Amino acid sequence: MSRLKLSLLSALLAAACQSAPQPTPDQMKAAGDAAKTVADAAKPAGDAAKSTAAGASSSTAAAPGMMDKAAAAADKVQAAAAPVMDKATEAAIAAMSKLTALDESALDKTVKPCDDFYQFACGGWLKATPIPDDRAAWGRGFNEIAARNEALVKDLFEQAAAGKLETQNPDAKKMADYYGTCMDESKDKASLASLKKELKEIDGIKDGKSLAKEVALLQSRGVNAFFNFGSDQDAKDATKVIGSADQGGMGLPDKDYYNPAGEQKDQLSKVKAAYATYQETMFTLLGEKPADAKKHAAAALAVESSLSDNALRRVERRDPKALYNRLDRKGLVDSSKGFDWDTYFTGAGIKDVQAINVAVPKFYTGFGAIVADKKKLADLKTYLKWRAMAQAASSLGGKYLDAEFAFTQSFTGAKQLLPRWKRCVAATSGQLGEMVGRTYVEKAFGGTSKPMTQAMIKGIEDAFNANLATLTWMDDETKAASAKKLSAIVNKIGYPDKWRDYGALKIGTASSLENRWAASTFEHHRDLAKIDKPLDRGEWGMPPALVNAQYNPALNDITFPAGILQYPFFKDTQHPTANFGGAGMVIGHEITHGFDDEGSQYDAEGNLKNWWTEKSKAEYDKRTACVVSQYDNYVAVEDEQGKAMLNGKLTLGENIADIGGLKLAFKAYKNIRPGKTPHTVTGGFTDEQAFFIAFAQTWCTNYRPQAARSQAKTNEHSLARWRVNGPAQDNKDFREVFGCAEGTPMAPKNSCEVW
Repeated sequence: MSRLKLSLLSALLAAACQSAPQPTPDQMKAAGDAAKTVADAAKPAGDAAKSTAAGASSSTAAAPGMMDKAAAAADKVQAAAAPVMDKATEAAIAAMSKLTALDESALDKTVKPCDDFYQFACGGWLKATPIPDDRAAWGRGFNEIAARNEALVKDLFEQAAAGKLETQNPDAKKMADYYGTCMDESKDKASLASLKKELKEIDGIKDGKSLAKEVALLQSRGVNAFFNFGSDQDAKDATKVIGSADQGGMGLPDKDYYNPAGEQKDQLSKVKAAYATYQETMFTLLGEKPADAKKHAAAALAVESSLSDNALRRVERRDPKALYNRLDRKGLVDSSKGFDWDTYFTGAGIKDVQAINVAVPKFYTGFGAIVADKKKLADLKTYLKWRAMAQAASSLGGKYLDAEFAFTQSFTGAKQLLPRWKRCVAATSGQLGEMVGRTYVEKAFGGTSKPMTQAMIKGIEDAFNANLATLTWMDDETKAASAKKLSAIVNKIGYPDKWRDYGALKIGTASSLENRWAASTFEHHRDLAKIDKPLDRGEWGMPPALVNAQYNPALNDITFPAGILQYPFFKDTQHPTANFGGAGMVIGHEITHGFDDEGSQYDAEGNLKNWWTEKSKAEYDKRTACVVSQYDNYVAVEDEQGKAMLNGKLTLGENIADIGGLKLAFKAYKNIRPGKTPHTVTGGFTDEQAFFIAFAQTWCTNYRPQAARSQAKTNEHSLARWRVNGPAQDNKDFREVFGCAEGTPMAPKNSCEVW
């Protein structure tokens, strides 16, 4: 048994002792002493039993109860054929059998796993779980964890307000004041007064110089005005931090919403119309006559539409090489001479910045032409007012908030606004992520969670290396480069080693909007200050309480916040099939991102540099084209408004990661379990079947039609059904475990595999 297997098995048994009958001390000791015996315990007869069990369980899944009978029969076959296990292995399996491996109530046993695995694994949950009125979608994994985290963080804010967290968190009062001011409805008037003052500042713009100065101020406050400017690594020299100029200044989800066309024209037009109504309503609420409000709303929308003319679509932005254009300051200024960049950079606090990547040069050429027209100054001021209003709306309450919600309903379908406390938890956590996370991790992430996660990561990395050796389409040179990159990945688990210093941030209790501006300004200047400074590879790009994970190709690192390392993705007292099917798949997913169609363009040090031989790259491209075609044929939603399909190119990176992540997690689980043959777990399933069921059940999600259409159009992630069925259809182990015959829906003759 490997050191990994020993450490993870020991952690598992320790966790099992908390909730199940304990093996004797001698048995616990034997689990380590008999490691090699456990690793060699299986014989060919056991492998045959595994195949028989899988076939029996899947072939009788058509009716309720029949699958349990089949599983029981399979267990008898397995017991008769399997080799005699040593006592240590028996003790480990006995302890594990008491742990939860899957949610039986979520199943729909009227559906065969080989016909529609997502429906089989999630059908019961989908039927029993309505979408809350204040949500666009609701999932058993991300949303339910987020709801628990939300309640926990709310309690932390209330404890902070009572002065109970000062010794744990030096910034406890700041986050309490931010949350408390947001919760105080009487402070909405102060926020409105702050906005009106800002609008008067915009009215004071007289020329190009004052326009540039105001844009710098608005952007520092978090207003999405004209474009985005911040810091980023130099993609061709990952040791350097440079300026980054990108497209921005638009309020609709994507470029196509400004000029609706194609199969989703009607839905896109509805969203655009709702946006125009939102604009008119906001201008009216701020005192304008209806005719003037309509005129000004149209002017603001026209400026956004002009910006969108030269913007890239989301799918076009998936090519990192297309977004790397080191024009530097001179090139940026030359491409958009209509804008006073010297004044802007001075106002932003980066007067002497020179090194700049311009992600979308044609966007800045178009922007320069827009602001160069002096006859349009009034419209530009109107546009900036609108952008300021849109940013402030959620802090104003009342009719302003209602207007914003009415617009978002057009693409979310949510029936009612989130209650104030949930909005304020989200606002505080969003602006003060590490400040909140510092206390969150003490309450929600401890014990064996981090070492168990580290052990899973090591096991999945080992599975990647083992799989790499089997790839017949990749030559040795590219395999060596892949292995080098994998070994260089840095894993950030739970929370940062060093907490962010918020000492310079001032939070008051008078105006929620003023607090929002203060937090945005603090973060904006902190970000810009990194330009021309040494790269901090230890910095976290995600707050610890966030229910998400990410791979950063420029840093070649993976972040697993404490927020996602929660049930059902992970729990130190649940069966390892559930942990590997949940968190393990996410870990494998993020590792595979380092080798998807975008990540594969970055080397081990994070440089945008080709490390592929021509032959291997050609073979890789054939396989990614297969994935594009596969997901292009998946239906996102079909209703009275018609059919919306997934976009295989937009979702390619995530789909490659899903396919690879599932494969790696299963291989890693098999490498650490006690014994080589399947054993029975919750519901009479084998542990291997339970792995795939647990994986699927983390993605069970109900969507409103508007949300499904919006996700298919603008989100790089496939909808939940296809995040389950897509990778499962491409997974040979899944077919074997459930005995899916070739040609059945979950075992198509033509499947895809990249890694």
